[in-house]
Parts: sequence; C-alpha cells; structure tokens
Amino acid sequence: MSSARRLAAAFDLGTTTIAASLVDTASGERLAAVGCLNPQRRWGADVLARLDAAAVPETLAAMQGCLALEMERLAEELLAKAGAADPELAGIAVAGNPAMEHIALGLPVASLAHPPFRPLFSAGKSVSARDLGWSRDLPAYLLPLPGGFVGGDLLAFLFGLIEPPRRGALYLDLGTNAEIALFDGERFLATSAAAGPAFEGGNLACGMAALPGAVSGVEIAGDRLRLTTIGGAPARGICGSGVLQAVAALLANGLIEASGRLRAAHEVGSNLANRLQQVNGVPAFVLHRDASGSVYLNQEDIRALQLAKGALRGGMEILLSRAGLAGEALAEVVLTGSFGAVLSPEALKNVGIFNENMVSVSGFVREGALAGVERLLVEKGGRDRLEALAAGVRVIPLSGTPLFEKLFLANIDFP
Repeated sequence: MSSARRLAAAFDLGTTTIAASLVDTASGERLAAVGCLNPQRRWGADVLARLDAAAVPETLAAMQGCLALEMERLAEELLAKAGAADPELAGIAVAGNPAMEHIALGLPVASLAHPPFRPLFSAGKSVSARDLGWSRDLPAYLLPLPGGFVGGDLLAFLFGLIEPPRRGALYLDLGTNAEIALFDGERFLATSAAAGPAFEGGNLACGMAALPGAVSGVEIAGDRLRLTTIGGAPARGICGSGVLQAVAALLANGLIEASGRLRAAHEVGSNLANRLQQVNGVPAFVLHRDASGSVYLNQEDIRALQLAKGALRGGMEILLSRAGLAGEALAEVVLTGSFGAVLSPEALKNVGIFNENMVSVSGFVREGALAGVERLLVEKGGRDRLEALAAGVRVIPLSGTPLFEKLFLANIDFP
C-alpha cells in the first residue's frame, strides 16, 4: 500500500439516511461505500421537526454532536473497508439540504424556520472537520445552498450528471425533503417539497434504511407474494423501493382503494386476505413473518406515501407551469434517492407519481447526490464549476402558495 495516496470522503447527508464513500482523488476510483440512518431521527422524522428542535441551543449542540460522531465513525469504517491508513484521508465534502448543513455546522436555524426561509450562507463553505464537531482536523467543504429548502444535495445530483440538460429535463431527488429541478432551456428552476420519510422507508412501522435485510422489491402473482431483500438477507424491514412496489402491487390487486384505504380481510376473495390483519390496532398487510418478527405495511404507512406523492406532484406541477411546459412534454426524467433498488417506472405510474410519458423518458441514477460529491472531490476546477451551477439555479418556494395547496390536495388519491 502506498502512503502517498490522497483519499477523500464524500457524504450525502439526508434527513433520514446518510450515505458516504471514499475516493482516491488522483484516480477518481471509489474505494468503499457505507450507509446508515441519520442519528438525529430522535428529534423528528422530517426537516420541520428538526428545525423546531434545533431552535434550542443545547439541542442544536446535541444534534450536531451525534451527527459528528456518526460521520466520523463512517469515515473510519470507509478507511477500514479500503484497507487505508488514517493519514491518507486528506479531506471531506458534505452535501445536504440547508437544515442538515446548518445543523452539521452548529449554526442557528431560525432563518430557515421562518419567512423568507433563507440560509445563513449560499456559497460553498470551506471549514475544518473540527467545525463539524469531529476530533480530526481535516479540510471540509460544504456544498452551496441556493435557497432555504433547496440545498447541496440537489446541486450535487445535478453536478454529477454526465449528459448536459435539455429543455424539459426534470430531475427528482426523492427523500424526506424531496428536491426537484426542471431545466427550462436556459436555467434550472428548483423547489423542494416536504415529502416526509416514506420514500426512504424512514419512520414507517417497519421502515428502515436501504441496508441488508430491507425489503426492496414486492411482486404479487396470483395469490403468491414474492419479496426481494437487499443482500438476499432475511427480511427485517422495508426501504423506499419496497414501499413503492408494495403499494403499487396492492393497488393493482385491489387491496388498496383509490382513496388509500386498505381493505379488510372479509372484502378480499383470495388467499391474500390472510395477510390483511390488525397490527397494534391498525389495519396492515403482512409481507413477511418468521420467528424473529414480522414485516408489514400498515394504513398509516400508506397515508404517509399519499402525502409524499401529493407534495411531490404539486411541486412538479408548479415548476412545469413556471416553465410553460406540460408533463406530457417532458424530454427526460432523471430520478435518484436512497431507495435501495432501481425504482420501477411502472410502479411510480401505478401510485400516481409518473404519467405515461414520464415512464417512457425516465432513468434512474443510483446515489446521484453522492456521485456528484465524489465528482467534486476528483475533478480539477470542480468547485468553480459547482459554484457557477449554484448561481444559475432559480428557487421557486412552495410555502404559502395557494396553487401548491390546491395541487397537493388534488394529487392525494391514487389513480
């Protein structure tokens, strides 16, 4: 092993999950990747709950501290997986939504929690890892924040794209804070919809990050249920792709009504009725059961996906109207997020997120934000190009917009 290597760690700091990787800055090679749940979940499942909690200085310090410990632990895990020595880690770069980047730095969040919802910094920030609460003194770079709810994670996704954008190209980074960008031919219009943790599997009855044992695929053929899990491990929870596929399959088989109501066992005339049960007093569909427990999707989980879908569709339609485009005219749809598997465009159509045209022009990028941070770490002149990209993004706020509220409610039901 050469001690001359200069390695860097990339972080995609999500509200629900954290993804991290280690790259060789000379060769551009990814040497290792890891992921975990964001330890700040104890202060709330979504961005607004975190901002409320972080308004108390002592809580903000605790939130920063637990995040720093987990990020530094991930860095150590990356080095161990790559067989690398501590001195080889030369720096880190962090992408997150504005709330996550502010909390990571221990900065007050009042400007994000109240109108006009502006971050305390918009350009990229070069600091020491000690400013993030780490024990190591390493160069750290936090990506630019174009707006109060549009952050470095969306920028990283756009920065990492191989192909230049075309007019009518739509980019979706689906997480707890679903960020959306549309290229109108001249610039990116961007917004963020508070989708809740359904897309990442977080805060659901059996939700978990996209880690081994997470149900990532669900198919129903006749009366038979087929599950796919990450790593082929025994099912112990469900991640984002599993949630979407489960709901799409239940809709297709008449077990969920368009209103989102999960039917009761006596309303279903197939053997699937055996899986419709009450769990802790809430209607649920049992996906898997063994000696160690069960994995299920309940009525509240389905409602959480409906709220996420309504917010996402409302945000998309606002951007399309600003660009003078229709959903049927989109040239390309590129999707990313910490789902655990490549999402089926058909499943997205079946739950009402995509229309037919979007299915035909869609593509999926695994770990899009993380890939963008990696590119930033290895590309010569990358920071200048990233800052220029950030300056060209026009943020469209949704908060308090009557049209958004109307579109959100219009898109709650399933097709």
